[in-house]
Amino acid sequence: MDRNSSVVSQWLAAGDAGQFDAFDELLHPDITVHAPGGLSTTSAAAEKAVWKQARAAVPDLRHEVQEVLIDGDVEMARVVVTGTLTADFGGVGATGRRFRIDQAVITHLRDGKVVEAWEIADLTAVTGHASSPEESAR
Repeated sequence: MDRNSSVVSQWLAAGDAGQFDAFDELLHPDITVHAPGGLSTTSAAAEKAVWKQARAAVPDLRHEVQEVLIDGDVEMARVVVTGTLTADFGGVGATGRRFRIDQAVITHLRDGKVVEAWEIADLTAVTGHASSPEESAR
């Protein structure tokens, strides 16, 4: 399986494209996403809402998947996230500056859908200050 056909890659690509209806095929309805910046969610509907807010605040949001490791029902991706923060999001005020952050996304699948995910990112490039471990882990 190439990295673009993995479930985690499809989820990130759909979010970047604003194709939130695709989440229905990729995310378990009761998904739990552990995210930095107070953006954790406990349902597919809540995750869609966070992505809609993210796209509104960062219209050029892009997740470039660098590599994916798959072991059974676990998919892990190393991702480069870029964009321009044009509105407040996740407790960070709009800067109007372009950012680039490295991110790790670890997902557990059930029936081919993401049922739990952890997003780990160093948000320093967005916030302008070092974050605590609690802020960096999702």
